[in-house]
Amino acid sequence: VVLVTGGSSGIGRAAAIAFSHEGADVVVADMNEEGAAETVDIISRSGGRVCFIKTDVSRADEAEDLVKATVRRYGRLNCALNNAGIEGPACLTDQYPEDEWDAVIRINQKGIMLCMKFEIRQMMTQGGGAIVNTSSVAGLRGLPYQSAYSGSKHAIIGLSKTAAVEYAKKGIRVNVLCPGFIDTGLTKHVIGKKPHLEEKYKSLVPMGRFGSEKEVAEAAVWLCSDASSFITGHSLVIDGGASA
Repeated sequence: VVLVTGGSSGIGRAAAIAFSHEGADVVVADMNEEGAAETVDIISRSGGRVCFIKTDVSRADEAEDLVKATVRRYGRLNCALNNAGIEGPACLTDQYPEDEWDAVIRINQKGIMLCMKFEIRQMMTQGGGAIVNTSSVAGLRGLPYQSAYSGSKHAIIGLSKTAAVEYAKKGIRVNVLCPGFIDTGLTKHVIGKKPHLEEKYKSLVPMGRFGSEKEVAEAAVWLCSDASSFITGHSLVIDGGASA
């Protein structure tokens, strides 16, 4: 049984589909009901078991209810991909609007902390589980004009490492995905407004292309599987060599 937050589109949707293809029962959590319904439809039409639970991950009561509802429906929670997040506006740090800053930190950072809190409690009752949190290469270095986003993604890595150490002997593994330039809807939106950026961004990637949502999704599946059973506290960079 796998819980995927931010599953209405992009990497979250790709991961939900990938987990289903491996035989998992999937819970899709998001605020976007329309997008989540599309994810559910895709999985259902391929014969998978899936449901949608509308959730604001930044609210403790909703994060707790999400885990409880998952267990009521499927009896347990084996794995979680905490992927819900927002980018926020692009502006210099001294110009960053406080309300926008609060929103990014609330969803990206607090949201993952709250989901982990209740996921871990459930997993301890079962004797273990695997959690993967979505950060970014922006969590490993500074990202100009995105101080809140980059700051929140750095925090996710620190939070994940701490939890990995705390719960390793409880059989709970916690790892992190750090995607780089990925061909998502957001990437298409940015390039659509400034087409010249496509070649500029690709030139920063030694492999000469953007990654796919599926490639990130497959990494999430692997980190949740027994194939990575001795890996915890790790930040897996998926960026075609850009960080190198």
